[in-house]
Amino acid sequence: MKAIKKINNNVAICTDNNNKELIAFERGIGFPPMPYEIKDLSSISMTFYRIDNRFYNLMEEIPENIFEVTALIVDKARKTLSSPLNPNLLIGLADHINFAIIRLKKYKKMQMLFSYDVEQLYPIETNLGRYAVELVKKRLGAILPESEVTNIAMHFVNAQEEKEPVTEGPDTEALISEVADKIEGFFSINIDRASFNYNRFAMHMRYYLKRIKEETQFMNDNSVILQVMKENNEKVYDCAFMIGNFIDEKLESKTTDDEILYLMMHINRIIKNTKI
Repeated sequence: MKAIKKINNNVAICTDNNNKELIAFERGIGFPPMPYEIKDLSSISMTFYRIDNRFYNLMEEIPENIFEVTALIVDKARKTLSSPLNPNLLIGLADHINFAIIRLKKYKKMQMLFSYDVEQLYPIETNLGRYAVELVKKRLGAILPESEVTNIAMHFVNAQEEKEPVTEGPDTEALISEVADKIEGFFSINIDRASFNYNRFAMHMRYYLKRIKEETQFMNDNSVILQVMKENNEKVYDCAFMIGNFIDEKLESKTTDDEILYLMMHINRIIKNTKI
């Protein structure tokens, strides 16, 4: 196996003997100059294949300790769940946990709701969500709210398929493209559709549309956070609200405040990384 690109001190992009790319975890794997041959494979603790290379830059953006804890959580899920998991679960969940910890620091006193419906429908995934919250507490010292058990559980529910989710009705990719067009028009920008921020947004949209179809939208009573974010960035809120209405008209649905909150987060990332 050859290490070809450093992600952080303990994670690197590698190629195996069949020239297939993978993400490898090993203490100190990122220290030697790249590329180099890894002779002792027994020291590698975890490997992840088929991660979309458009998300490699995002891996560097996520703090090293959060990325490593997330890898342990996903590795546990791979051994627990019988269905194959979307290979990009590692990135999506790490991004979510990172955001949850940032949100926790800003809104320490907020009380959010745990969904007992999710616990009844997905007991195994809920147990994995609890394991994740406990591991984050143990390894990172962050006490996440009970609602994160539900949110993390839904990552495992959504990831149990070989491909990213596809919804019925209007063509999903065409709908996502229309949404991107609306963001471009709203902010007078040109979005790089090949960028990792756009692809992260597109992945979020696919899961958002899937949640609408399955009537499992996020509903964790984050209205206070939404109001604060609206006051801090009203234009991003207006854009997210417009997109929510657009989707609801297309799919005859009702987008929740929590979904608007996550749309705001992704829209904000896109416009921050796009030249106006």
